[in-house]
Amino acid sequence: MFPMIELVDDCSRVITAVNLYPRECLLAYLDILPQAFERYGFPLALYVDYHSIFFTQVPDHLTYLAQALHFYDVSLRYAPTPQAKGKVERQHQFWQSRLPSYCLAESIRSIEVANEHLELLCQHHNRHEIHRELQMAPQEAWDRALGEGRCALRPFHRDRWWPYLWSVRTAVKVAIDGTVPAGTQRLKISATPGTRLIRCEHPDGSFTFLAKPPGQGAKPIVLLRYENSSGRWNV
Repeated sequence: MFPMIELVDDCSRVITAVNLYPRECLLAYLDILPQAFERYGFPLALYVDYHSIFFTQVPDHLTYLAQALHFYDVSLRYAPTPQAKGKVERQHQFWQSRLPSYCLAESIRSIEVANEHLELLCQHHNRHEIHRELQMAPQEAWDRALGEGRCALRPFHRDRWWPYLWSVRTAVKVAIDGTVPAGTQRLKISATPGTRLIRCEHPDGSFTFLAKPPGQGAKPIVLLRYENSSGRWNV
């Protein structure tokens, strides 16, 4: 039983991104959201629930994920009940009815392999499966909306801060031996002991150490990059 995170376009029902993850957590959302934005552009808003990843009880405060979205002028709108998000909830039922038997038939035993198949299944769904309400395939509805000028999406642009906005950033201090923590490792870094740095933990398990947090300065100053040797998605 693995959680599935999915983004669906409200107008056309195009699935813009879908993945299975070991568990639902901040890193999972930091992984899937840039996938959708890179493929389809920036929406004006995401329609979400009151999960603590999206919503905070503190007035005028944004969650960590909401701050990353705000950096690219994407806002959040909150659904009061699961039923209010009926379009994506019905899409979850669609996958729930198909995916377990599909994985059994294809002898799929890992998330990595399942997600490779999900990508192909998603493309097939978008291009060939007729939506009951729209009476056309989602991709056709998407293309028609574009042709008629019914599109508020903004073109995707990759700025210098892009890979670091979609990471879990933590302030760390260089130890007296000149090392910094990265998961279970301690890494040697070219910085004065006592210096405060920004550690970026990326969804792929890698780490980047920056001199300053995103937005402070014209470009990021990368002091160290550590790749995850396992090559597996890590949470």
